[in-house]
Amino acid sequence: MKLLILHKAKDIYEKYERRIGIALMALGFTVDNLTLNRIDLLLDNLILFTYLMIAITSIITINAYASGRLQYTFMHTMHPWLTLPLQYAFGGLFSGFFIFYSRSASFIASWPFLLMLAALLVGNELARTKYARCTFQITTFYTALFSFSIFYIPVLTKRIGADIFLLSGIVSLLCISAILLLLRKLSPERFQKSQKSIIISIATVFSVFNVMYYTNIIPPIPLSLKAIGVYHSIERSNSRYSAYAEAPQWYQFYNDTGRVFHRYGNEPIFVFSSVFAPTDLKTPIFHRWSLYDEKSQRWIEKDRLSFSIVGGRDGGYRGYSYKQNIQPGRWRVDVVTKRNQLIGRITFTVTAVELPPQTKPVAL
Repeated sequence: MKLLILHKAKDIYEKYERRIGIALMALGFTVDNLTLNRIDLLLDNLILFTYLMIAITSIITINAYASGRLQYTFMHTMHPWLTLPLQYAFGGLFSGFFIFYSRSASFIASWPFLLMLAALLVGNELARTKYARCTFQITTFYTALFSFSIFYIPVLTKRIGADIFLLSGIVSLLCISAILLLLRKLSPERFQKSQKSIIISIATVFSVFNVMYYTNIIPPIPLSLKAIGVYHSIERSNSRYSAYAEAPQWYQFYNDTGRVFHRYGNEPIFVFSSVFAPTDLKTPIFHRWSLYDEKSQRWIEKDRLSFSIVGGRDGGYRGYSYKQNIQPGRWRVDVVTKRNQLIGRITFTVTAVELPPQTKPVAL
């Protein structure tokens, strides 16, 4: 009776495999987006760590069975389903990574990396037949492992930077080496056939991640921009900020402030930003002020003003910079790390006016 039920379930799944996969992907992405809140929370990291454990357990089980081990009646019955937990784990991992990395990214700078994660997420639902291949399993798992290390090591060490990224890479290589040694012991013949392609794949993934990091394509995770705006005045009282700003146009409801700054006289221009960082993580943040030159058609950096942040606040660490001597034109303020990784930016136009503009008080 149980075998009949399993066979019927298998037939139904194979008939509607594509639709079921897409539906589960959409459901999983929605659930992850609602449940994964902060990159430094224990529960959120436990969820991703559990996905990693499910993935490696599935890989070991699939290869051990294929090599002639685990030859039990139960395993013979469950063999057609062994790739499903692996597919589920990879779907959960890349869904979570896309959520966290996209929150930390400026799409302008990081779109190639985000596109890669999106392709892995969608491709996971279309590549079930490839999950039986050892090289495909290991390559996908190492991509997930390195992606996890990149933001989890900074959370543990309370630091970010090139040295921490290098440490993340070393940790990922040590972990995958241990897994490969285990696979070599459990499935020597199967591993031997794929050994060369596995090593090349891991080296390729490692190289691609390093190139993306040192060209500032990988987002500055675990930092993320929570808010940014341009203001006519900002005052701080203890831990509270109050400000005056021009309201955005009705169709720019997603902006905190207007994108045209009507400057009266010689008043300064303030840019306020709120950057989230994990608890106790300390790092300098910079506001890079640039003016667009119409003749050369490029942005020219005018100032680079810094302030430090200490992580842990849900709304992000709040800070601002300002410029007094500023000319009319298109301005851009980039929020960047010490390595010029782009966290976010605001672009606005400065226009000189003869009368004070209409502003409204804003609580920050």
